[in-house]
Amino acid sequence: MFTGIIEAVGVLEEVKPENTNRHFRFSSPIAQELKIDQSLSHNGVCLTVTNVQGSSYWVTAVNETLQKSNLGKLNVGDKVNLERCMLNNGRFDGHIVQGHVDQVGTCVSIADQGGSWLFQFEYDPRPGNITVEKGSISINGVSLTCFNSTDHGFSVAIIPYTYHHTNFHLLKETDTVNLEFDVIGKYVQRLVGKLSLR
Repeated sequence: MFTGIIEAVGVLEEVKPENTNRHFRFSSPIAQELKIDQSLSHNGVCLTVTNVQGSSYWVTAVNETLQKSNLGKLNVGDKVNLERCMLNNGRFDGHIVQGHVDQVGTCVSIADQGGSWLFQFEYDPRPGNITVEKGSISINGVSLTCFNSTDHGFSVAIIPYTYHHTNFHLLKETDTVNLEFDVIGKYVQRLVGKLSLR
């Protein structure tokens, strides 16, 4: 489990396809602190560390992950947001993030607000995912608060620290992002849906 508070940015150094899987080698300032079998969030996707080599490490994404996230579109040199799984002896910043991406969304606009940035995203509502006004959302692994919520989109405001210390400063209009919707909202929606069928 994660909290959506990004602790480092990784750079993709190498990609090795193997059947329908892809092995990724990332460099990162936290690489030397990683251990094999450790869970590590990459743009909000929970992947397992399979090898550590100095300042770089390897992870593997299976076909299901590549189809449901934007990891399959990564190119060498691209940067990803990284977060190690949460400790159970500290403060719980952010919100509950499982590292299980629900779907990708698209950045449709970016506005410099003179001290913050307003990002607007759209997503396909057909899978049944929802946002609520002032609710939580994970975008590329970053815990954020939604507003201007509709049935197919929402906005977020990005402070300078988040903008510069994650890959938000690299996002452009039409870029895709990984979305993980609030787990509590997903359970409530499923329960309400079942009750309405009775």
